[in-house]
Amino acid sequence: MNARQRFAPLGLALALLAALVSAGLFIVQRAWNLPLQISLVLIVVGLALFVFLDPGRARALLTGRQARYGSNALVLSLAFAGILIVVNYLAINNPQRWDLTEDQRYTLAPETLAALQALEQPVRVQAFFSPDRPTDQARSILDQYAFQSEGRFTYEFINPVQDPVAAEQAGITQDGSLVIWLGENKQIVTALSEVEITGALVRLMNPEAQTVYFLTGHGERSPEDSGSGSLALLKRLLESKNYTVATLNLIAGNQIPADAQAVVVAGPQQPLTREEVDLLQGFLEGGGGLLVLAEPTLLADSGEAEDPLAAYLAEDWGIVLGDDMVVDLSSAQASTVAVGAEFGTHVISSSLAGWVTLMPSARSLSLEARENGASQSLLVSTSGQAWAETNLEALQVNEVSPDEGEDIFGPVALGAAAENFATEGRVVVFGDAEFITNEFISAYGNADLIVNSVDWAVGEEALINLTPKETTQRLLVPPQAVTMNLIFLGVVILLPGAALAAGTAVWVQRRRRR
Repeated sequence: MNARQRFAPLGLALALLAALVSAGLFIVQRAWNLPLQISLVLIVVGLALFVFLDPGRARALLTGRQARYGSNALVLSLAFAGILIVVNYLAINNPQRWDLTEDQRYTLAPETLAALQALEQPVRVQAFFSPDRPTDQARSILDQYAFQSEGRFTYEFINPVQDPVAAEQAGITQDGSLVIWLGENKQIVTALSEVEITGALVRLMNPEAQTVYFLTGHGERSPEDSGSGSLALLKRLLESKNYTVATLNLIAGNQIPADAQAVVVAGPQQPLTREEVDLLQGFLEGGGGLLVLAEPTLLADSGEAEDPLAAYLAEDWGIVLGDDMVVDLSSAQASTVAVGAEFGTHVISSSLAGWVTLMPSARSLSLEARENGASQSLLVSTSGQAWAETNLEALQVNEVSPDEGEDIFGPVALGAAAENFATEGRVVVFGDAEFITNEFISAYGNADLIVNSVDWAVGEEALINLTPKETTQRLLVPPQAVTMNLIFLGVVILLPGAALAAGTAVWVQRRRRR
């Protein structure tokens, strides 16, 4: 072997190293750039050097027995690689998913699929999640929408801590919210569920604005004011869902506008007149919606004056407001902050399971059956550690205690809804008005509770009624002791013992043959 032949393997080493570098560059960069091209050229240079320095060995490698075996292996490898490439190409261009769960947990409802197919414009979603909030559930459900939309539904995650300007521009008040855009219109979703997301899509596809009026003239909380006690944030939330928010003075106007879908009475300091209540009654009999947020009488300026609105709610709807104030020992803020810990099965509150609401200075309410056929439902109640204190004088000096036979022991009802199926009128009543103010609306489930109430009062939940998924309940019944012992005997003793015996028998036979 001459000196030139001794250096021939260096050419193969150069070619192999260049091939490894080329593969790494392509996997990492996925681009036909200059470094990749240089690496491929070095492969050719290395092979050429090997042939030039030792042409005899190169000829032997190409024509000898090893070459024939190597060529067979090369052909088989290329065939296998070709099959993998074709399979991957077909899979990428024809993606498929199979939901093998028995209750189709990861399959969108037919109504959702129909809404996605009816999209005429692309939908983009901004998911505002801080680093402290997990995104797995949101990514899972958004990925299902994107997969079924044929490219018309896209989403991105934004960290509101790093980009507070984007969160402010989108009107975000709660971490973990979605902003769904269709063209220039948007809907904000705070509950990660198929019902909420598809409902937002349907509202965007049917952009007719719903008008909600906030009553004024009695010292109510106003959406037009600013400050911690106003309803400016609630107004922004409602407008983000395509509502038109306006104010209404029945004393001056003496009529409810024809475009009104719902009227909100948010914490009046003076009672409504009988004439105003008559107008609201006619509005409900015509299929309207009414939301009443009543503060305790101790905090109002009405004193012991008659309250025609409270009387109407009790007489016609069976929703009785208590002359008391809720004291809640489970509250970390103050004993007069009522913590809504239990929620009813109504559509307004069903999505709030696992949350709480905070209602400062709340009064109790109760339900009484009425013969007019109104359907009543409790929405939210306190835990058992609260009670409704009826001794208002003791409340003023902060000397309260639960008295048997006088006070209402927890759970204390804080909110209720009623519907008259004959007139299609809907009423929602809460014993507090502060929880929807700028100061408290972002606390826990407060925003969802009031926005869901507005949605229901105007009939927005009727836009979509998703096919419910029934969860299959399975119970694991442990086997009896005798069965467990038999399993242990078979798996731990008999099967390994049989394998050991068979191996021993084979070993003995081979020893005898020698």
